[in-house]
Amino acid sequence: MKEKQYFSNPDFWKSLDEIIREKDIFIDRPKGSRHPRFKEFIYPFDYGYIKNTRSSDGEELDVWIGTSKQKQVTGILNITDMDKQDTELKILYACTRKEMEEIYKINNELMMSAVLLIR
Repeated sequence: MKEKQYFSNPDFWKSLDEIIREKDIFIDRPKGSRHPRFKEFIYPFDYGYIKNTRSSDGEELDVWIGTSKQKQVTGILNITDMDKQDTELKILYACTRKEMEEIYKINNELMMSAVLLIR
């Protein structure tokens, strides 16, 4: 059986860290707040975006902010949203492994599916 190969470029993660260092994170949905359209959903962590950036949906890069003391990008979610018929990346910043797993689960509900890439 052929062994699977995985590729990782440390410069990729450093580039993401640099974007966050150079830009400001704006938290527009703090932990405990309700989603503006889906009122039953309450954010378990801070959620916002990185100012002056662009994602594939034309908006700023979305970011989930965890509670880790390690202030760096800890992962990325690649989301496919069948309701909006799009895909986009969401940055996971300062998230613990448990927090990343919870965010991954949230983003695999309803009409969405996600893949999690951990640093």
